[in-house]
Amino acid sequence: MSQEFFAKLTQSLVDGDPDATFEYTKGALAAGIEPMEIIKKGLIPGMNIVGDKFSSGEYFLPDLIIAADGMQKAMVLLEPELLKRNQAVESAGTVILGTVKGDIHEIGKSLVGTMLSANGFKVHDLGVDVAIETFIQKATEIKPDIIGLSALLTTTMVNQREVIKALANAGLRNKIKVMVGGAPVTRSWAEEIGADGYAEDAMGAVQIARQLVSK
Repeated sequence: MSQEFFAKLTQSLVDGDPDATFEYTKGALAAGIEPMEIIKKGLIPGMNIVGDKFSSGEYFLPDLIIAADGMQKAMVLLEPELLKRNQAVESAGTVILGTVKGDIHEIGKSLVGTMLSANGFKVHDLGVDVAIETFIQKATEIKPDIIGLSALLTTTMVNQREVIKALANAGLRNKIKVMVGGAPVTRSWAEEIGADGYAEDAMGAVQIARQLVSK
C-alpha cells in the first residue's frame, strides 16, 4: 500500500476524524498490511503531529481528546491482529496512574492516561480517591517505571507527598519515578516533595514520561 495511504491515515488523526481513522485502519488490514506497519507509518506520526500542534498552542484540549479517540478506535482493530501474530507494540514503559486519596476528579487524569497509552505506554489507571496503600500494593505487584499522582484540590496535594514517602518506606522509591500534576500543583511543589517530574497538561506528561524512562 502506498505512502499516500499512510499519509491519509495520519491526516485523519490530525483532522480529528476518528471514524476515518477507524475505516483507514480497517482497510489497511483488509489489504494485508501488517498491523505494526500501520502503527509505525500511519498512527504514531499522526499523534506526534497532534502533540506538536497542542504544544504550540495551535490545537486545544478537545483536539487532543478527539485524536486520542481515533487512536483508540484503531487499536481496537489492531491489538487482536498483533496477538494473532504473537507480536506486541513495543512498550515505552509502564505507568500507574491515580487521583490521590480524598480527591474524586477524573477528567485530567484520564486524559493523561489516554495520551500515554496512545504514545506506547502501558497504563494501569487505579481511578480516583486512591488510598496510599493501593498505590504501594500495585507498585509492588507490577513494578512500574512511573507512578503518576493527580490532585485537583489543594487539600489533597499533601497525599502526593505521602505516597512518595510510602514508596520510600517500602524500599521502592529508587526503582520508580514519580510524576505529579493537577490544577493546584506547581513545579516548586513537585520539587519540595521530591517528585521526579511535573507537567501542566497531558502532552507535557507524555514528554516528561519519555524523559524519565530514558534516564
